[in-house]
Amino acid sequence: MSSTTDRPGGSEDPFAVAEALQSVVRDTAAIDRQRPGNPPEDRPTEAIPAGVRPGGEDPDEGGRQDTVIVDDAMLGRRETVRVPTQRRPPPGRGAPLPVAALFATMWAALITYLPVAAVIGLARTLEGSGGLAAAAHAGLAGWLLGHGVPIGTSIGPLALAPLLLTVLILWRLNRAGLHVTRAIGARRTGSLGRALLVAVAVGTAYTLIGVLAAQLTDGRGTEISTGRAASHFLAIGVLGALLGALRGTGAVSTLARRLPPALRHGIRTGLVAAFLVVGAGAVVGGLAVALGGAQAAEIIANYRTGVAGQAGITLISIGYAVNAAIWVAAYLLGPGFAIGTDTAVQLTEVTLGPPPMVPLIAGLPEGPIGAAGTVLLALPVIAGAVAGWTLTQRLRFGRESAWRHTRRKSKGKVTVADVEPPWLLVITSSLLAGPVAGLVLAGLAWASGGALGSGRLSQIGPDPIQTGIVAAIVVAVAVTVGATATRAFRRG
Repeated sequence: MSSTTDRPGGSEDPFAVAEALQSVVRDTAAIDRQRPGNPPEDRPTEAIPAGVRPGGEDPDEGGRQDTVIVDDAMLGRRETVRVPTQRRPPPGRGAPLPVAALFATMWAALITYLPVAAVIGLARTLEGSGGLAAAAHAGLAGWLLGHGVPIGTSIGPLALAPLLLTVLILWRLNRAGLHVTRAIGARRTGSLGRALLVAVAVGTAYTLIGVLAAQLTDGRGTEISTGRAASHFLAIGVLGALLGALRGTGAVSTLARRLPPALRHGIRTGLVAAFLVVGAGAVVGGLAVALGGAQAAEIIANYRTGVAGQAGITLISIGYAVNAAIWVAAYLLGPGFAIGTDTAVQLTEVTLGPPPMVPLIAGLPEGPIGAAGTVLLALPVIAGAVAGWTLTQRLRFGRESAWRHTRRKSKGKVTVADVEPPWLLVITSSLLAGPVAGLVLAGLAWASGGALGSGRLSQIGPDPIQTGIVAAIVVAVAVTVGATATRAFRRG
């Protein structure tokens, strides 16, 4: 039997035959043309009763039914014509980059601005100044503050960015970079150049939005520097979009393969350790505020602004929850943080002036840590040791099984790793994780600090240099201990 392009040669599978027939019927259509010498005949027709075959045969009496076998040869002799189908765009082509970047960036900006305007509108009931235009203007100022843009006021510059809003902004810009990558057809290309191009396009569009927002907000009572706004929006826009573009194009894997193994694993482990330390700070800070809940409720009630105003103050405090988690992480590491000039909140010393009346101050310690609280000192060490454990497990079983002791193979049997990772790779990666974590925590400490006016609250937050140095030492030691202990004592 001959074969066609729709059916593998020599295949006797009935499913393959059926698929081939459907493909031919779908892609072709018969041509009704008259053959020369055979003119159509005008013959009368008559209806055939249901259940009776042509020729008077009754199916119930076991009559034979003539069948026609359709094979490849018969399909090949049939006169057909190909039906036009919709053409698919060639791979790699998509929407124009400027259009895709502008649309995605505007959507990201709108999504992050509207919640801020709503929260600021609630909080403005403290002053009894409502109105949609006033809430929109104040929300725009708060949105700029979330990008780290200082706002000049009558009491001095406001330069304490709510990092929860900053995280939301980076997440939406990350999604914008990912969407633009898909729109221009660069998804999974592994191209670092196209990822950078997308990041620059989104960052440029975001800079224009930031300049426009600064021009609309600048005025009496809210002085905004257009140059500062442009630089901050450009940096945040490029960073956020680059994260999404690298994910969309798959260039992260391309970059990782180019790095030495020790550096690659050291960077990953340092990031894990840094965020575990911040997570420990978030847990301790949350427990401290919860234990001081009565004081926090009293602070909120003292505003006497009704439910709307109290809700606005609470939401603004939540916006600074990420800042507080970083401050507590610096407190656990040792350097501590400041709540104003000539103040210090450390494990061994607590010197405070009149703090800002926000619910978060309910979690501030009243004095140096006691003997029962020394267990808090072990939290950063435990976080680093856990990161070291994941490093060895990842070297043994791969990234997907980093949190497991064993690995499941294709046959369903549970086995341990056949080859242990080299000692040199484990120790080198562990030591490199320390400086990486130190740089990350120093950057977070710098971003979490700022000023609330030019008076006694002009210095708020931890010292970035001290926090980074101590974090690098603690994490390097803790990760090395955790990784080497996991390498030495393995489950057989």
